[in-house]
Amino acid sequence: MAYISSLSSFSLSNFSAPLPISICSSSSAFLTSQIPCKPSKRSKPKGHHVSKVSCNSNQNTPTPNPEEEKPSSYNILGKHRRDILLGIGGLYGASALSNTNPLAMAAAPILEPDLEHCCITDDVPKGEIEKQVYCCPPKSSSPPIDFKLPKGTPLRVRPPAQFVTDEYLEKYKLALKRMRELPSDDPRSFKQQADIHCAYCDGGYKQLGFPVELDFKVHFSWIFFPFHRWYLYFYERILGSLIDDPTFALPYWNWDNPDGGMVLPSIFADEDSPLYDPRRNPDITPTTLVDLNYGSGKEPSVEQNLGVMYTSVVSGAKRASLFHGKPFLAGKQPELGGGTVELGPHTAVHRWTGDPRQPNKEDMGRFYSAGRDPAFYSHHANVDRMWNIWKTIPSGKRRDFKNRDWLETSFFFYDENKTLVRVKVKDSLDTNKMGYVYQDVAIPWLEKKPKPKRTRKAKKVAFAQQFGGIGAAMAAETGPSSKFPLTLLDSKVTLLVKRPKQLRSKRDKEEEEEVLVIDGIEFDGDDDVKFDVYITDEMSRDIGPESTDVLVTLVPRSENVTITLQNI
Repeated sequence: MAYISSLSSFSLSNFSAPLPISICSSSSAFLTSQIPCKPSKRSKPKGHHVSKVSCNSNQNTPTPNPEEEKPSSYNILGKHRRDILLGIGGLYGASALSNTNPLAMAAAPILEPDLEHCCITDDVPKGEIEKQVYCCPPKSSSPPIDFKLPKGTPLRVRPPAQFVTDEYLEKYKLALKRMRELPSDDPRSFKQQADIHCAYCDGGYKQLGFPVELDFKVHFSWIFFPFHRWYLYFYERILGSLIDDPTFALPYWNWDNPDGGMVLPSIFADEDSPLYDPRRNPDITPTTLVDLNYGSGKEPSVEQNLGVMYTSVVSGAKRASLFHGKPFLAGKQPELGGGTVELGPHTAVHRWTGDPRQPNKEDMGRFYSAGRDPAFYSHHANVDRMWNIWKTIPSGKRRDFKNRDWLETSFFFYDENKTLVRVKVKDSLDTNKMGYVYQDVAIPWLEKKPKPKRTRKAKKVAFAQQFGGIGAAMAAETGPSSKFPLTLLDSKVTLLVKRPKQLRSKRDKEEEEEVLVIDGIEFDGDDDVKFDVYITDEMSRDIGPESTDVLVTLVPRSENVTITLQNI
């Protein structure tokens, strides 16, 4: 049961007109971490929660922690109290949300981790440490090399999974079969490839060279897209090399397309295929409609899914800071804030696919295990495709960041020759230069802007706002008013929030973005939590992404999350 208590404030400063807001909560998956690597004696920086781990075990000597997790500074009566800040507040000029925000350039780029200082991840259930969580890579016998963009290689074309040919499918199955047959300590093996996600996403690595231990995680920040792009890049090259086919390309799970894509691809449903994973939701078949608004409590629909896509990629992501997420800088404990696609359809598909019979909805429903499902890589291929699509949408400021801290962020991956390669974000911005593209298909959600109907009641409120002021508007709105603190328990609350400026011109909208701040959010970290925030002109109406101006779907999966909400 989701429990969100004490939404202590919900405001914008210097507002002149009310903004009706609806918050709906429900349960979802992707639980937060509970198991530390090892108790740490190091100090914590003020103002940040630092996981109580010491990540100093060598990759050949796993040392599971025998102790139970000790109460941390935010463990109150067994409940993890975590604050989440939604938005950055107020009405911001272009400089505040620009691609060269000086505040985002005050530190240094995240550098690749030291693979020999990889520890047991802290994201798995108790009792599973030795069996499942040691996901550190094998040691390289030679120094790493720096990545160079390929030249003279054939262009790989990633096809939509629902349209692959029988010949292609047989090649893919053979490649994955051979990958599964490799020794488990071979960095090209399926086990090691799956463990990449575990180590990078679940606390296997720490930032080095700082007086306190700092997390190195690739979710909920601006490195989410480039990290996963590189991850798939090498996974794809390894598969191609195992069948001696340099043109082999991963299929993408086209879950944004109702033309055969909004279901689990049938290529993953054959129990006798190496593409099959038994730890998936048994209720999902190749005819089950995917739920891109998973956890809403509503039956999924094509219209709802298209609304989620429009909001995540078009109306809610007009700037890099909204699409990619918050900066993650070296020397700082991450105050994580994911972008619109990561928090929306990306997470929804993970949760929808995970097996509810497992303790933590493994495989797809948990970071440490997600890479064990072959469908994961096709899912993330479509996520990666969204990055390409986003940059082609006209209007707005849909351009990647240009500051050094993002461009010079680096990671390590093993290539198809078992060579350790250092890669940087700056080399991942153009898939054509990397040697692959996506097969074109229809994108119907590009034209699916939600069109909420103005009911008689909404018109009455709008009239009162214009001629009678805020007080009259409040009187015109029927139903009980919400007061702080708010408690969400599978329920909906509605608030009026003043806007900083009315009747904004087209130029105003290009230069400024309205963002909303919600802070003081507390929830039980042991439970699944999901809530949606909407803008609507009708406060009592049954709303959803297909019928209203949705801002964001939030699924808290770690503490210190920051999310920007944009007025659509």
